[in-house]
Amino acid sequence: MLNKMTSFKQMVLVFMLIELYTSYGALALSMDYYRMSCPFAEMIVRMTVNQALRRDQTLAGPLLRLHFHDCFVQGCDASVLIDSTEGNIAEKDSPANIILRGYEVIDQAKQIIENRCPGVVSCADIVAISARDAVVWAGGPFYPVLQGRRDGSRSKIEDTINLPPPNFNSTALISMFGRHGFTIQDLVALSGGHTIGVARCASFKDRLSNSDSTMNTNLVRMASMQCNAGDDNTTMNLDMTSTSFDNSYFRALQRGYGLLTSDETLFMDDQTRGFVDIYAMNQARWFYDFQSAMLKMGSIDVKEGDDGNVRLNCHRLNY
Repeated sequence: MLNKMTSFKQMVLVFMLIELYTSYGALALSMDYYRMSCPFAEMIVRMTVNQALRRDQTLAGPLLRLHFHDCFVQGCDASVLIDSTEGNIAEKDSPANIILRGYEVIDQAKQIIENRCPGVVSCADIVAISARDAVVWAGGPFYPVLQGRRDGSRSKIEDTINLPPPNFNSTALISMFGRHGFTIQDLVALSGGHTIGVARCASFKDRLSNSDSTMNTNLVRMASMQCNAGDDNTTMNLDMTSTSFDNSYFRALQRGYGLLTSDETLFMDDQTRGFVDIYAMNQARWFYDFQSAMLKMGSIDVKEGDDGNVRLNCHRLNY
């Protein structure tokens, strides 16, 4: 009886989120966009993601990050997947995107879908669905991914200036996220995605050398040892439970274990600390707010019709 009640509540939540999502102006998107043209698209993506995560569970964070880095630059149009050419350095080769991986998962899903439904399902939709399925695999909440995005034709390294750098304080983060329509609550909820993330030593080594007083001394010692044994590209988990999507990230911020300035600043600022405290105490509340924020993120500057197309190969333009 309990399981039936839980399932019913989840169904109600899904419909509430869909209604919320359409209120953000993503009316071109729909749950049944591929119902006639490629009905098994979402299932194919889920199976591909699950197979990849069974082989390497650390891919959950990168798949979520791909979606974020895509949407924050020119909107959710799979521009982050495009390869550089002789005359153009693309987004993926920006220093801000060096840490990205998981491209092969998107490629595999795209290839299977193209074999069944040629030229129908966009790379942007595959990226969005993959991010959701990675979150669910890691123990996070399910949320509906409305579909119908088109792929963009622009990918330039200079556009990655729109990605929030790891040394931003809360004021700068609030401003940058606000330009995309996010509230302070959305900012903190989305930041919780770092629970399955990693960071390069280059992103936080200045905090170690400057003896940042907001950083727990045990974290300083551990991070210094790891980075000194490697180089700027050596990575460190942003959360001790880095393969589990849980609210330990927020509890860590309360103890000074935020590895990046952009993480720890959320607990140091009165504008954001309240949400950190709420999410640290109540994982269900964070899950709900994260779902809502992800739905909003998936609608950033969505391209439709003549504004984009469906790439046959996610790494290259069709022309």
